[in-house]
Amino acid sequence: MEVFKNSKWIWVDENPQTDCYGEFFTRFNYENGKVICNLSCDSDYVLFINGKFVSSNQYGDFEWYKIYDSIDVTDYLKKGENTLAVLVWYFGVDSQRYKIGKAGLIFELLNGEKILSRSDEKVLSRYSKAYQNGREKFVTTQLGFSFAYDATREDDWVISGKDCAESVVVKKECELFPRPIKKQVLLPKADIKILKAENNYYLVDLGEETVGLPTVKFISQENQSVRVDWGEDLFDGHVRRIIGERDFSFDYFAKSGLNEYTNYAFRISCRYLEIYSEKPIELKYLGVIPQVYQVEEKPFKLNDELDQKIYDLCVNTLKKCMMEHYVDTPWREQCLYSYDSRNQILCGFYAFENGNKDYAKANLKLIGMDRRDDGLLAICYPCGNDLTIPSFSLYYVLAIKEYLDHTDDKELIIDLYPKILSIITTFINNSSGGLACKFEDVNNWNFYDWTEYMEGRIFQKDDKKPDSVINFLFIIALKCLKEIDEKIGKEFNYEDTLNECVEKVKTFFVKERGLFEVNKGKGEFTVLANALAILAGVPSKEESEFICNEIASGNILDCTLSMKILKYQALLLSDEKKWANWILGEIRREYSVMVESGSSCVWETIDGAKAFGNAGSLCHGWSAVPVYVYHVLKKYLA
Repeated sequence: MEVFKNSKWIWVDENPQTDCYGEFFTRFNYENGKVICNLSCDSDYVLFINGKFVSSNQYGDFEWYKIYDSIDVTDYLKKGENTLAVLVWYFGVDSQRYKIGKAGLIFELLNGEKILSRSDEKVLSRYSKAYQNGREKFVTTQLGFSFAYDATREDDWVISGKDCAESVVVKKECELFPRPIKKQVLLPKADIKILKAENNYYLVDLGEETVGLPTVKFISQENQSVRVDWGEDLFDGHVRRIIGERDFSFDYFAKSGLNEYTNYAFRISCRYLEIYSEKPIELKYLGVIPQVYQVEEKPFKLNDELDQKIYDLCVNTLKKCMMEHYVDTPWREQCLYSYDSRNQILCGFYAFENGNKDYAKANLKLIGMDRRDDGLLAICYPCGNDLTIPSFSLYYVLAIKEYLDHTDDKELIIDLYPKILSIITTFINNSSGGLACKFEDVNNWNFYDWTEYMEGRIFQKDDKKPDSVINFLFIIALKCLKEIDEKIGKEFNYEDTLNECVEKVKTFFVKERGLFEVNKGKGEFTVLANALAILAGVPSKEESEFICNEIASGNILDCTLSMKILKYQALLLSDEKKWANWILGEIRREYSVMVESGSSCVWETIDGAKAFGNAGSLCHGWSAVPVYVYHVLKKYLA
């Protein structure tokens, strides 16, 4: 049956403001049988049937790749008249996890071939009275908006359609696709421990990093303002609410009596929460309803207790970072990056049954649906900000090749093939003298790692010059494309480009040091640059052996946790038997710090929370590297 047959995109009016909440209501009759609600919106939704919460969370998408959910609502129905209500939160401002589209909602209720209800101008709507419209208060620039809710303005709109009027039809040019993966599920409320309790202040500990929906229940003797803060750790006994321009809080205006509230469209990640009120309250609960993407772990037992704890921390982190797509950190950003997801997808092939193929496929597809005029990938997906990390576009080619290796899914690769060629062509066009160059525009962040020489300059114009790192990555991407072409039966047309780049990049080799420098004549030697050289196949066997010894000696600038997968792969490529135990030893030394701290996840960097001006995340998917290493080196752990 045709999806959304005769359904129309609708909104409250013709001039939506940013950060606003539309409420939509309709009635329909039901007799018997299964009923499916197909629904899509811009930007996020909460669905109610007969006043009861059913489902939420729009899949991150683009106007040209618009995703709809198919939700079984049968169990919420009764014979006779029923009500459907949808709260739609429209962002309207570009961010690193949202690209602006027109505000809108489209839905249909299908009872077999029969349409029980559909979106059109007869559906009633209004702007929310309880949510503050047009507030535009950011949590972080990546996460987007926080919210304010006024419980004194609550009414029964979800079952009555109170104060609603007819909707307007919106012209949205969207091609609709079914959600490519299953939806996350809600678990019972997380257990809490109240660490501090005063008349107008409570501090709550969830016991571990928890991802989900904020929920609160308390009794107030009068109407009053309340603020809830959340965070991953404590500083001077309190949650780190304000970090630079970030503000991890939401506002709630309490009504007199019992207040019970959950925001089903706002996902947070934290271990601690605080609640502040003007006057005393009696707290019943402050916490999170866990929201998880359910996966089946592969059984994997290690003999060493520390190894097992490290492995389990990493797998737990991968799971915490699985939402509609992989995210880097669920606390601070919730963004899909092509480099971060490369690590996460690769580790997922080993950690989860069937390699979690469908989830990996959906991530690569969403990244591949990005559209930029310059041929590069945006910094995140979906992303409305004009910012790229060019090196991450090359890692995407590597991720696609690894996906093909693990799944043999040629169909997806053929689908994404034009995007791969676009990336390769863009780097060729930005080359000079046979070498790929750094990109010079202010929206191109030539970032490689969070270390000296490698951070690049964000939002600053750069010199269009070659360095060794971008060329090693370009060579790796070309070799990946060559393997891809062989597997899907296409001709590789870049042999001359590849060979020339391999020869020209050797000019970055400093014979006296036996190492490759990052920039010519600067004497900048890093582990990452030299590991990539080995992975690109540029140095000779003898040169590679020397480089590996230097990498292990600590004489050159090391890379951060996320990039160490490249370091380890280079060492293993050179001499697995020699370096296996050394790699395992380094992992034990570094990750034991997290284990001993009582962390439930692995950190963004070894510096933990104090990194990046006290904004370091304590749950970061790109650092789950040991999952891959333990599987690859299991024979050395027996």
